[in-house]
Amino acid sequence: MAFLPGGSHGAARKADPNLLVGPETHDDAGVYRLSDELALVQTVDVITPIVDDARRFGRVAAANSLSDVWAMGGKPLTVMNISCFPPKEILDPEDEGAILAGAAEICAEAGAAIVGGHTVQDDELKFGLSVTGVVHPAKLITNANAKPGDVLVLTKALGTGLVNTAAKKEKATASDIDAAVASMETLNRAAGEAAVAVGVRAGTDVTGFGLLGHAMNIARGSDVSLEMEASKIPILPGAREYAAKGYCTGGARTNAAYYGDDVEVPADFADLAWDPQTSGGLLLAVPAEKLDALLREMQTRGVAVRAVIGRVVARGPKRIVVRA
Repeated sequence: MAFLPGGSHGAARKADPNLLVGPETHDDAGVYRLSDELALVQTVDVITPIVDDARRFGRVAAANSLSDVWAMGGKPLTVMNISCFPPKEILDPEDEGAILAGAAEICAEAGAAIVGGHTVQDDELKFGLSVTGVVHPAKLITNANAKPGDVLVLTKALGTGLVNTAAKKEKATASDIDAAVASMETLNRAAGEAAVAVGVRAGTDVTGFGLLGHAMNIARGSDVSLEMEASKIPILPGAREYAAKGYCTGGARTNAAYYGDDVEVPADFADLAWDPQTSGGLLLAVPAEKLDALLREMQTRGVAVRAVIGRVVARGPKRIVVRA
């Protein structure tokens, strides 16, 4: 869950001083302080199917929902299923069970307890979780804490939207689909815990707004600019080829239209950089002196992708510049 701009949310922080993170900085979750050492992290996310296998869809949807808590430096504790299922004439009850079972597998891996949920009948299948976690208020990771000199680290390859779009058109290879689904099923737990362990305080997860949209939330929330190198940004197998063939999502076009005026990106990399991600990685702004410690900690915890893709600089004419 990343808050969209606009709406009537702006007064929330003023109304309650214990609301540590509300909609103002478009962060990944809301954070409410219970004491000097404990705060609640709350988020919700629901997606439509992006894989044909019901169990794997449940796994991806759960991993996607849980990610927001780790993106805030927190630990998920409980979840509630949000099930929007078509009638049995359209969706086999066995598939419903498989979706829930897949989600339960991921929640168990995350150490989060399923405490209930809600089901409604819907013509279009949707599934996700509401998640409650905890965080120490002094260890929060937010969009608003990046500083010039910080280094940008990305923990998953881009391209899930492009691969999924190609798959829907039956143009993606089985191996490319498997790689994308495996990435989406991978929890951000290890990456988030590594970030907290070394004292990272700025970051987000990369989901529906794409790399550049979520990076923009950091740039605006922290009042800085970001510089990236396209050659250092990891890409899923096949995604670059699918972009070249025009399998761009509508979400990528929406992201570019909304954020693009404040971004400079090479034309041949734009579709990848704006591509909406499902259960993408963390984008962390790491103090330069902590970079080596973070990369070691991630390696120790088994984080496969640990890409150093750019840096934070003082605010310039463009909020984000991506160089070829």
